[in-house]
Amino acid sequence: MATSICCGPVTAPPRLSSSATATAAAVPSSRLPSRTVAFRPPLPPNPSRKLPILLTLPAGKFASRCRAVTTIGQSEFSAEVLGSDVPVLVDFVAEWCGPCRLIAPFIEWASKEYNGRLKVVKIDHDANPELIEEYKVYGLPCLILFKNGQAVPESRREGAITKVKLKEYLDSLLGSTTVV
Repeated sequence: MATSICCGPVTAPPRLSSSATATAAAVPSSRLPSRTVAFRPPLPPNPSRKLPILLTLPAGKFASRCRAVTTIGQSEFSAEVLGSDVPVLVDFVAEWCGPCRLIAPFIEWASKEYNGRLKVVKIDHDANPELIEEYKVYGLPCLILFKNGQAVPESRREGAITKVKLKEYLDSLLGSTTVV
C-alpha cells in the first residue's frame, strides 16, 4: 500500500476498507517528534508481525521542497524583508501557538495566490527575540506588511484570521481588487 504525503501537518493515515485493517500504534504522542506518525499498515493476520512503522519527515528538508512560505531568522531579515523589491508579509509565529497553526494553510495560500506581487516569510517568535522586541510583537500570530524596507503602520494584525478576512486584508494593503 502506498502512502502519499503532501505539505501541511502530518496526520493519522486515512481509514481503510474492512478488507484492510490499520490500527494506530500505542506510542504516546509526547514521545514522538512533532512530524512523526506511528501506524501499522495492513498485514496478513500474523500476531508476531505487530510492530509499528514510524514515518519521520525531516522538517527543514521536506519543507523547503513543497512549502511556499520561507522561514527566516534575524540574519536573513535585512536581505529578505528590508531589501526586497516586492512587499513582504511577515508572519510572526511560534511552534506552540494554536492560532498560528490554524492560519498556516491560509498563509500558504496567500503566498501562492499573490506570487510575484507579495513575498511571504515566517519568523519564529522563540528563536528571534531581537526582532520580536524591535517590532513590538505582543500577540501571536502577528502579521506585518513591509514595503520599501519599512513596516506599513496600518498593516499590523494580531490573532487568528479567516481566509476571506486575510484576502480582504491583503487586497486593501496591496491595492488590488481580485476575486477568488
